[in-house]
Amino acid sequence: MLLKSIAVAASVAGVLATAPAASAASAQASAEQWLPGNCPQGMLCVWPNWDHPAEGPTATPSLVTNGEWSGNVPAFNFYNHTSRNAEITWSYTYLGSNLSGSLCARPGGGDLYVPMYVTKVSWQPRTC
Repeated sequence: MLLKSIAVAASVAGVLATAPAASAASAQASAEQWLPGNCPQGMLCVWPNWDHPAEGPTATPSLVTNGEWSGNVPAFNFYNHTSRNAEITWSYTYLGSNLSGSLCARPGGGDLYVPMYVTKVSWQPRTC
């Protein structure tokens, strides 16, 4: 019985020793809206539709970049898998009116909330 008690105590000690690291990892993951899915490390990815399995978006991105970019791609959500802030310029048509603007894409995932087009990506040296 003493041997069984020692084995249980060692097992509990092992779990407690790893608990702080697990808590820190889950706190970091919870700061992001979702995981990067198929967005490679060091890139900003934009997807044209809603695709959110547990591992993150898995559809083919409409844009993958880590540099200045301009063009016109369909967009619904994004993941900034870099350590830099990016400014995403967007446009869409609502009830016949053309709307445009920009948003700060901090590292992690985000939604554009309506189907639109990304027209430019600029990297920001400052906090936005």
